[in-house]
Amino acid sequence: MQLTFLEKPESRIETGDWTFNGVSTRELTHCYHDYPARMIPQVAGKILDLFGHDAKLLFDPYLGTGTSLVEGMIRGINVAGTDLNPLARLIARAKTSVPDLRLVDRHIGKFNKFVFDYTPSPLVVSPTIQGVSRLEFWFKKGVIEKLYRLREFMQSVEDASSRLFFQVAFSETIRESSNTRNDEFKLYRYDAAKLAAFNPDVFTIMSRKLQRNRAGLEKYLFIIKNFKNAPVANVYDFNTVMGIPQEYITPATVDIVVTSPPYGDSHTTVAYGQYSRLSAAWLELKEPDKIDRKLMGGVAAKKGTRFNSNALNSAIERIYTIDKKRALEVSAFYSDLLASISNVAQIIKPMGYACYVVGNRKVKGVVLPTDIAVKDFFESCGFEYVNTFMRSIPNKRMPLKNSPTNAIGVLDSTMTQEYIVVMRRAPARSVFFRLPNTSARA
Repeated sequence: MQLTFLEKPESRIETGDWTFNGVSTRELTHCYHDYPARMIPQVAGKILDLFGHDAKLLFDPYLGTGTSLVEGMIRGINVAGTDLNPLARLIARAKTSVPDLRLVDRHIGKFNKFVFDYTPSPLVVSPTIQGVSRLEFWFKKGVIEKLYRLREFMQSVEDASSRLFFQVAFSETIRESSNTRNDEFKLYRYDAAKLAAFNPDVFTIMSRKLQRNRAGLEKYLFIIKNFKNAPVANVYDFNTVMGIPQEYITPATVDIVVTSPPYGDSHTTVAYGQYSRLSAAWLELKEPDKIDRKLMGGVAAKKGTRFNSNALNSAIERIYTIDKKRALEVSAFYSDLLASISNVAQIIKPMGYACYVVGNRKVKGVVLPTDIAVKDFFESCGFEYVNTFMRSIPNKRMPLKNSPTNAIGVLDSTMTQEYIVVMRRAPARSVFFRLPNTSARA
C-alpha cells in the first residue's frame, strides 16, 4: 500500500512518548563508553519495535559507538555500520562482540594481580605517543607512567574480544586521567588551580570501568546467547558520502536503516576528532588528529548549492545574506548529507525503512530544517514519507547555549528537540531514482 504524501509533515507528528526522561541509557554494553551526542538506546529500540520487527539486516551509516547495532542485535537482527572515527569503531566493535565471559574474567583477575603487584618505576624516557605532541601538557608524569604500564598489560591480552573489552575501559581511563576538562568535547586544559589539585588514581579508574562494563556485558551476553542463531555484527570504515562498497553491502539488501547523522560540520558542532584524539593516540589508532576535516561538511564549499528542498534553500539563503562564508559551510554539509543519503537509499530493499534521528540546529539565528531536508532528499531517491516523531532531548550531552557570533556574552539557545524522520522505499514496481538537483549558485 502506498502512503499518501502530506505537504506539512508536522501535522503527522505522534504525541506518544519519545523523550524517555529519567530512564537509564547505560544498560547492557551501552554502558561501555561515553561519546558526544549519542542516540539513546530507547529511541533506536522503539524505532525497531515499530518498523523493524521483520528485519533481517540493519545498517547504520554514521554508527558512532554502535547504539543502533546493539539494539538490533538484542532483537536478533544482523547489523552493519560504518564510521570514519577509529575510536568510535573500536567502541562499536567492543559493544557488539560476543566474548567468552570466562576469558574476560580470567584477564580481569590478571589485571587485579598486576595492580596489586605494581611497583612504581619511573620511565627513563617519556614515551612518544603519535598524535600528542606535548604529552606532559595533557598528562601528569605519574599518570603517563601508569597509562604506559596499562598499555603494556593490554598488549599481553591475546584474545581479540577480551582485548577490545579492556581497550574501551582504557580509553575512558585516558580521558578521565588527562588534564582536559571532561565536561567539554574539545581539548581544553584545566586551569592552574584545578590542575594543582588534580591527582587521578589511574588504576582505580580503570578497575571501576572494568567492573561496570563487565556487569553490562554479562546481561548483554545472556540475551544474545538465547538466540538459536546469534546475530552477526560488522563494523566498517568506509565513507557513505563517497559510496557504499558492494563487497560489504549489496544494493537492495538492507531492511532498515536506523541512524543519527551529525547535526552539522564538526568545526561548528561536535568536534568528534578532538574528543577522541588522546584516546586514539594512546591506542595507536590511525590518524587520531585528522578526523574532523573528513566528516560531513569538513571542507567548505566554494559555491552555494540549490537543493531539492525549498525549506532548506530558504534557510541557507537567509544565512547567505548575513554571512556568506557560513552559508557556504552549511551548504557543504548538506551536499555531503545528500550524497550520503543517495548512496544509502540504494542499499535499502523495496518497502524497507530509513529512520533518521536529526536535530534542527541554528546558524546565525536561522533554524536549519534538517528534518524536512532529510524527507526531501529521500523523496528525490524514490522513497515515501511515513512520519516524523518529535522528542525532547533531556539526556543528550549537548550545550544548552552557544555563541552564534563568537562574541563574548552573546548567547543563543541550541537544540532541545530531535526529529525521528521515517521514510520507506517504494514498492519494487515503482522504484525510481531521480538525479538530485544540486545546481551551483554563484
